[in-house]
Amino acid sequence: MPHDHGHGHAPAQASNRVYALAVGLNVGFVLIEVGAGLWTGSLALLADAAHNLTDAAGLAIAWGAAAAARIGPRGAFSYGFGRGTIIAAAMNGLAILIGVGAVLHAAVGRAVDPPEIDAATVGLVALAGIAVNAGTAALFVASARSDLNARGAFLHMAADAAVSVAVVVSAVVMAWTGAWWIDPAIAVLVSLLIAKMAWDLLRAAGRLMLDAPPEGTDVEAVRGRLAGLPGVRQVHDLHVWSLSTSRTALTAHLVMPGGHPGDGFLDSTARMLGDEFGIGHTTLQIETGDGPGCALEPREREDIRSEA
Repeated sequence: MPHDHGHGHAPAQASNRVYALAVGLNVGFVLIEVGAGLWTGSLALLADAAHNLTDAAGLAIAWGAAAAARIGPRGAFSYGFGRGTIIAAAMNGLAILIGVGAVLHAAVGRAVDPPEIDAATVGLVALAGIAVNAGTAALFVASARSDLNARGAFLHMAADAAVSVAVVVSAVVMAWTGAWWIDPAIAVLVSLLIAKMAWDLLRAAGRLMLDAPPEGTDVEAVRGRLAGLPGVRQVHDLHVWSLSTSRTALTAHLVMPGGHPGDGFLDSTARMLGDEFGIGHTTLQIETGDGPGCALEPREREDIRSEA
């Protein structure tokens, strides 16, 4: 049976330049925080510097995975290394949840006996954090819509920007009122929000690891579109899954009694699937239906055909 494949249009990933700039910004901010923490003796700033160092590491992992995904097939890795982006997204989600746990643990301890804080220094550094984290998040806005790996980086940095905003607000209130308990309270509220975003990211990555179609991809709509193509009598053994966080693959068997329609049909179908469903790697097997039947055709359909 003829077996052909085509390539549609895949969503664009964040560029190497975007990742390099993001990592550079965050490493620079870590150095600023370490310097400010040592200068003021602020343990809070040093702790946040450690947290932001994990941010930089997470971005570096996402960058490395994205770069690997561009290499293409090598030896036994016939689909390339795109799956690394899914793993990176999951690792980013896990790293965020671990960080949230550490913040919540520290917040509980501080809530019992909140220490006095150098609110002015903390507020100024947090203002710088807003600029760095929001600026980094903005770098991933476009690619985050179609690339889960970039979405993980975006959520990570957007969450940190939200933390910085909350820290600035709490620093102002604490400097004005001396209510030091506000610091751990804000930390808890923001951490819960971050945990929800991290869980959504981890769940999405888990779906892709188990070969579920990307969220937003309607497999039955894809089936209906293929079944409606000229000359197609039946569609079976349809599979849609993710090769990476930005590239979707499809395989399907098309029963076409009129015979193989030619390469033009395969090319136009691959382009249609890319344009309408974002599927970038299409493999189609054409069957005429005049044989004993495809071994991968659902059994219930075979029974119906034999009864007819």
